[in-house]
Amino acid sequence: MFHWLEKNPFFFAVGVFIVIAFAGLIEILPNFAEASRPVVGLKPRTVLELAGKNIYMKDQCIACHSQLIRPFKSETDRYGQVSLSGEYAYDRPFLWGSKRTGPDLHRVGNYRTTDWHENHMWDPTSVVPQSIMPAYKHMFTNIADIETAYAEAVTVKKVFNTPYDQPNGTKLGTWEEAQKAALEEAKKITADMKNKDVKDAVANGQIPEIVAMIAYLNALK
Repeated sequence: MFHWLEKNPFFFAVGVFIVIAFAGLIEILPNFAEASRPVVGLKPRTVLELAGKNIYMKDQCIACHSQLIRPFKSETDRYGQVSLSGEYAYDRPFLWGSKRTGPDLHRVGNYRTTDWHENHMWDPTSVVPQSIMPAYKHMFTNIADIETAYAEAVTVKKVFNTPYDQPNGTKLGTWEEAQKAALEEAKKITADMKNKDVKDAVANGQIPEIVAMIAYLNALK
């Protein structure tokens, strides 16, 4: 049989390809499946964080910021640990990005604080003098769309089996429970903010976009 293959280069090449492809699948697929599983301790986004993620997309933050730390020393020295596939298991869509006019934000929650984000979004040059980022003052008056974020969470729970309401996981519950939880989370964030109008809005049961945005950025770790 092998002599026959050696005399027929085309079939020999096909046979080699099949053997290599089969071996590759056996080696690659299990590793890929393992890497894509949620990392230990990963929880789905809260409703407030999802609302912030939607604002992040709506205001095109992804046009200037990536969320993907590559395995290069220059990147890990600046941004932290290399991004792992399993860290994105509950993100739909992924916000990896492909442009870095500004820094990568995948681990920004590890080194920036609520008050830093508040000042930065109001006036970027007040904390980064060389910044070319525009101010996002409208976020301080626009009200976050919590209802859409809740609907998104319910959808991914049903369609993708995202583990909401699991023991020691992110609680979702009913719309009324989600509203209450988002407001309580917002109050914790505004406790570290200075803007009086934002604080008053949350005290009156409304959540400005800036609060949801900060909730999302603080969760990127």
